[in-house]
Amino acid sequence: MDIKLTKHDKRYIEGTDDVYSIMQRVLLRDNQIDQEKEHLWMIGMNQAGYILYIELIALGSYKSVDVEPMNVFRVAVMKNASRVILVHNHPSGSLTPSEADKDITDRLIQVGRILNIDLIDHLIITPKSYISFRSTKLMDELEQSLKYVPTYQVIDMIRKEEKKIAKEKLAVEKDKTKTAQQKAKEIKEKAETEKKILINALLDKGVSVDDIAKILGITVKAVERVVGKNA
Repeated sequence: MDIKLTKHDKRYIEGTDDVYSIMQRVLLRDNQIDQEKEHLWMIGMNQAGYILYIELIALGSYKSVDVEPMNVFRVAVMKNASRVILVHNHPSGSLTPSEADKDITDRLIQVGRILNIDLIDHLIITPKSYISFRSTKLMDELEQSLKYVPTYQVIDMIRKEEKKIAKEKLAVEKDKTKTAQQKAKEIKEKAETEKKILINALLDKGVSVDDIAKILGITVKAVERVVGKNA
């Protein structure tokens, strides 16, 4: 059932308050009997947030509503909606999401991914208030769920993660090796510099090359190389 917007309703969504403002009026339009039943609506939008349609997907009992995933996205596919928001009411007045609410949201997120349609939020509303799955971070949690992700996709994700970890580990090992080599080079260069300074100081004091070699425990040729470089 297509829900018509009134002249008072915004035609685009900037935030959850906009969604509630529209859907609160939609809920209050129903007669008192229908307000005591759970409704499930879907708002379809384009990428810019402009509302393409509002559809009543299902009408349930006072405490539950049955949801068929393909019915939820049927109109979204026909009207080329790229983003959708799920909305349902709790006649009891409670804004606490039930396990069933979480489960169907989890499932619809995965169906949307298959269809390349983003389920960006799920609102539970009453005539006086609402709760947003996105605002409470529940949507973020459900987007990480693997419950309804096909097995082959889970395996592919694990393999990609394993490759990523192996690549990062290799990079760390290479970095360690490079760091160790650089440190060894710096130590060697420092030792050579100190040796040159000491040899020059001994030469200035008139100590012979042979004696310098004995003092430093190196060959005469090594001393002569230093002397030659300084010449």
